[in-house]
Amino acid sequence: MVTFVATPIGNLGDITLRALETLRAADVIFCEDTRHTLRLLNHFEIKKPLVACHKFNERAAAQKLIGLAREGKEVAVVTDAGTPVVSDPGNILVQALREAGIAYTLAPGACAFVAALVLSGFSAERFAFLGFLRGKAGEKRALLQKYAGFEGTLLFYSAPQDVDGDVALLFGAFGDRPACAVREITKLHESVEHFSLASGLPGEKRGEYVLLVGGAPARENPLNALPPEEHVARYMEEGLSRKEALKAAARDRGISKSELYRLTLPPQEE
Repeated sequence: MVTFVATPIGNLGDITLRALETLRAADVIFCEDTRHTLRLLNHFEIKKPLVACHKFNERAAAQKLIGLAREGKEVAVVTDAGTPVVSDPGNILVQALREAGIAYTLAPGACAFVAALVLSGFSAERFAFLGFLRGKAGEKRALLQKYAGFEGTLLFYSAPQDVDGDVALLFGAFGDRPACAVREITKLHESVEHFSLASGLPGEKRGEYVLLVGGAPARENPLNALPPEEHVARYMEEGLSRKEALKAAARDRGISKSELYRLTLPPQEE
């Protein structure tokens, strides 16, 4: 079995019991940086053969991984911190395993953007994780423009040397919005700082950041300007039953269906 294993993003106490059991049972561990993973294994007194698997050799590593799995070896896959595949190597491995028909699973655990979403207090009802902003400035702006109207929270990873530039790009794409910078998650100097895109994030930048941006303001539905009965009629013209149309129009207006029903009743004769 091949198991992708989430590892701590800072505090080593966040490793799960299942992660430790998987690492101890593994015949070999594929890892992003052997030196980094060796420190983790030494802390928990685990000694296993390590195979480097990073973005520059992932396709070759996938073939080696498939060969070991076919020999019946127990293989664990980790990255430097957090959950493999999420802004880390691993996606090519998963695709290769799936195409080869080899079983694999995940031992879940820490994930920085999920932790940041919780710590920020921003809405988690609807959100989009966009990872690191990569490529040329024009490519970054084109990507951000696609999400300019998204009403949920947007999340990005940012290295300390990129934070100011990334915030400037976000401001250019979205205008002024509430934002939050969460850094050093689970570590001694963990911090959560709210700011606006227009003002930028003050202070010296240290550590890895998750940047969060509030969603686009909700756009007023033009149907709300219509009289209630005409609003309902528009939905019925689209093929909805009166009951369905009442429900849809009530949702648009932020009132109960029964209240909208009362508003659409014909006036009573005196």
